[in-house]
Amino acid sequence: MRQSSGFSMIELVMVIVIIGILSAAAFPRFSGNSIFQARGFADQVLATLRYAQKAAIAQHRRVCVSLNNTTPATVTLTIASFDGAGNCAVGVALTLPDRADNILTAPTDITLTRTAAVLSFDALGRPNTATAITIPNPDGAIPITVEAETGYVH
Repeated sequence: MRQSSGFSMIELVMVIVIIGILSAAAFPRFSGNSIFQARGFADQVLATLRYAQKAAIAQHRRVCVSLNNTTPATVTLTIASFDGAGNCAVGVALTLPDRADNILTAPTDITLTRTAAVLSFDALGRPNTATAITIPNPDGAIPITVEAETGYVH
């Protein structure tokens, strides 16, 4: 009776071939981080829009969101300085909770497209217009929508 003392050459070669195929398929996914940066920025924009809506309701004042699509893209929040102000022209900066200012800046090479340059939420949390924001990335665009009637951001 013959005892096996290890792997055969064919088994070792097959394992090396399988590892090579898997690494060739998986490596391009992890070589660049622009997909992760675009997704992260999209999540930050979504959270910022929700924060703006909730701040408008809580403060009972109009909150304006300026969507700048230059490179790098920026999102800026301002709040009307008094109750009943029709616009944020006489407003002050609405500081974001996780930073010292009111500006959210995209990472390098991340842009956004939008249907409205300025979006504002009234004291009931309703936007002045329905807005669609798209953040392009190599795997496809990431859409963000603000519904016209309710202000629901998704």
